[in-house]
Amino acid sequence: MTHTSRSTVLAGTILAMSLTARAQTPTPAGATPSRLDLVSQRMQEFVNAGEIAGAVTLVARADQTVHLDATGWADIAAKTPMQADTIFWIASMTKPITAAAVLMLQDEGKLAIDDPATKYLPELRGLKTADGASASVTLRHMLTHTSGLAENTPEELAAAGTLAELIPLFASRPVQFSPGSKWQYCQSGINSLGRIVELVSGKSLPEFLDERLFAPLGMKDTAFYLTAAQLPRLAKSYRHAGGRIEETPVFFLSGRSPTDRARYPAANGGLFSTAPDYSRFARMVLNGGVIEGRRYLTPDSVRLMTTLQTGDLETGFTGGNGWGLGWCVVREPQGVTAALSPGSFGHGGAYGTQAWLDPVKGLAYILMVQRADFPNSDASDVRRAFQDAAAAALARE
Repeated sequence: MTHTSRSTVLAGTILAMSLTARAQTPTPAGATPSRLDLVSQRMQEFVNAGEIAGAVTLVARADQTVHLDATGWADIAAKTPMQADTIFWIASMTKPITAAAVLMLQDEGKLAIDDPATKYLPELRGLKTADGASASVTLRHMLTHTSGLAENTPEELAAAGTLAELIPLFASRPVQFSPGSKWQYCQSGINSLGRIVELVSGKSLPEFLDERLFAPLGMKDTAFYLTAAQLPRLAKSYRHAGGRIEETPVFFLSGRSPTDRARYPAANGGLFSTAPDYSRFARMVLNGGVIEGRRYLTPDSVRLMTTLQTGDLETGFTGGNGWGLGWCVVREPQGVTAALSPGSFGHGGAYGTQAWLDPVKGLAYILMVQRADFPNSDASDVRRAFQDAAAAALARE
């Protein structure tokens, strides 16, 4: 069989399988299927083309979900259809949740984002630039990726069992620039914030988030460590290879199971979640820190997190953006953000997951996929097609 024939057969097989999977996905209360069918059609096109194995898409307002659909396959080989409650590694979509934890503690007067990091992490007292100048890092620098902190090596990350173990390792290296002078995406800064949450709250990061966010919000499938019962619902990860997609491991696990607790809770990107779970967090933020009568964050904290805090600094990962506290902020919509209003904010993950909130339109767009090798997961065609289709459909209301 030729390569072209194999690809045709594979695409046809995935199409037939994914149509069966979509038939099993319920329509959420308040949704209007005919208007938002275009979202599902666009995702189906990417599945048919072998760009992704499957996707879960969700669009929500502050008070309800208006679209929820699952397309394609969570596991192609096992013929496991994607479902609304399929679990994904959400990677850096963890960062806004870590930021929310920090701001919750500031709301309680237990820390301040302009505190020097050394107030909590004495290991950072000797920080210097490459030319020997002293460097003072604040929590705000960490939240905005302007700290310049050095990174841990892959070997250090794989060996670490706690967040505390990471701090002295990167602290022994020079900062990469004077804090506050530029923007550079920084994993060690966010992990440091996770450790600060532990020190200030007296709880482990998983305990704090479970008690203060996940349990009260009803995020029952969001965790750093999955249970044995949840594991069968975890979507397989895929990458492109030889003109087709093939299974690939979740790299940050370093060969461990998602259930293995002998690894640090990665504040920068270690959470697993579902589209409905993450929408609960997104709706709370979209509604100014409150959902269903319960307040989690003050309006001032939500404003700080979700409005521009980096001035004129050039930031990634797509054009026209700035940075809030733990969130990317869209200053000038363009390209992949063209369907969003100025002032929209969100975050993506390494394997293509995305969550973007448009406060002008009052909408949250959540995309769950597991593809490892997008050249830029924030700028993927899948993300743009999803947002464009959803925004166009809802604009006709």
